[in-house]
Amino acid sequence: MHADDLLALDASTLSRQIAARVVSCRDLMAAALARIEALNPRFNAIVSLRDPQQLLDEASERDAQLARGERLGWMHGFPLAVKDLSHAAGLPTSMGSPLAPRTPARNDSLHVSRMRQAGAIVIGKTNTPEFGLGSHTYNTVFGTTLNAYLPTLSAGGSSGGAAVALALGMLPVADGGDMGGSLRNPAAFNNVIGFRPSRGRVPGSPDEELFLQQLGCEGPMARTVEDAARLLAVQAGFDRRVPLSLSDALPSPDAMQLDSDVKGLRIGWLGSVWPELPLAPGVRELCEGALQTFRNLGCEVEPLQLDVPREQNWTAWLRLRQLLVGGKLGAAYADPSLRERLKPEARWEIEQSLQLDAAALYQASVYRSNVYRAFLRAFETFDVVVAPTAQVFPFDAKLDWPAAVGDVASDTYHRWMEIVTPFTLAGLPTLNVRAGFGEGGLPMGLQIAGPIHHDLEVLRLGHAYDRACGWGVVQPSVLGDLPT
Repeated sequence: MHADDLLALDASTLSRQIAARVVSCRDLMAAALARIEALNPRFNAIVSLRDPQQLLDEASERDAQLARGERLGWMHGFPLAVKDLSHAAGLPTSMGSPLAPRTPARNDSLHVSRMRQAGAIVIGKTNTPEFGLGSHTYNTVFGTTLNAYLPTLSAGGSSGGAAVALALGMLPVADGGDMGGSLRNPAAFNNVIGFRPSRGRVPGSPDEELFLQQLGCEGPMARTVEDAARLLAVQAGFDRRVPLSLSDALPSPDAMQLDSDVKGLRIGWLGSVWPELPLAPGVRELCEGALQTFRNLGCEVEPLQLDVPREQNWTAWLRLRQLLVGGKLGAAYADPSLRERLKPEARWEIEQSLQLDAAALYQASVYRSNVYRAFLRAFETFDVVVAPTAQVFPFDAKLDWPAAVGDVASDTYHRWMEIVTPFTLAGLPTLNVRAGFGEGGLPMGLQIAGPIHHDLEVLRLGHAYDRACGWGVVQPSVLGDLPT
């Protein structure tokens, strides 16, 4: 099979063909490394790439295991680059920061360990903004990751490197993390799939804060919803070292079935969530046009407004995020020799956290609870809710962040990401699917969110939508320029 045809296979097909020894792990690795060599210097998605010969040797060992009847799992022989906020043993965890140690990590993060146990070969890391702050992947350590479709524009973030690597065929699937839309926004900006699972579905690392950290989570990214669901099955599962992780089991990756009749499902169209929340010109129109795909599938789509004040949502988001960022990075800020080396957005978060008191944090928790209850009321009428994934289309990669959304100025570095925050606060399973392309070929996505723990129901609807919408066949133009 030609290398380009090999890389074009969806991960589920690839896994089956590797298991059947139709495709060799070494051929897959060679194809992925050639694609990285050809495109990564321009797009900067993969960082800390390991020695290619060593990776080819490891892929050959995966082939030898299959010859002995030893299949490690669904990801047997898959090249995997881990988001550079997570640990992969033997590689540095730079977090995009000049303050991070350059020594190799001694252990894998929990979800990375599970992917490695399922047969993945870790080839390197995917680029991320410094400490994952801001949905635009650039840092002073590795530079800027560029959009797979329009390489003068932002790839989104913080899983920007992962999304671009997927869109360009460098990886069959990828891991990401999401607090402020980091599994959703870069997926929307690069026409791929990103899934933020229910709170606790994919456990965080046991060596991190176990109780207060309930905003960020890890999850899957892929080029199809089916592939994302199978990767989720690899990553998910209870771990007693992470007490808030979920104990209910998903089907195994090979047993995952998403085909279902979605006719009659009730979909609440949130639009911009709140009437006053600004969207860039063209975003609403493109996403409303994409709703026709749900109607064509037999779903009922009606408008909906989230019944909670926008200011309560934003206040809860600001304070709880400041608590977490300030707690994690406060020691670096306290050292004058390190403080100025932090990106301005990190310093701002820490400085705001220093103004918080117990009463303010308690009120933030009350507001967060109100956001969750508003979704509960919505789910009394609707099976799922849908909204645009982003308020803006991909923007100039040279910018730090959009200064305005439409004609509304951004008062913080992440105000333009506000549309993802209620889903984060409520801990809902939320899937980015493709909405299509706006003027100038700018990609956009839709968020599909369902009730807590209804991950599979969201994925089943997303699977039906993704197969019907047709946008998955639209590849980055640079792929057509590669030599054959």
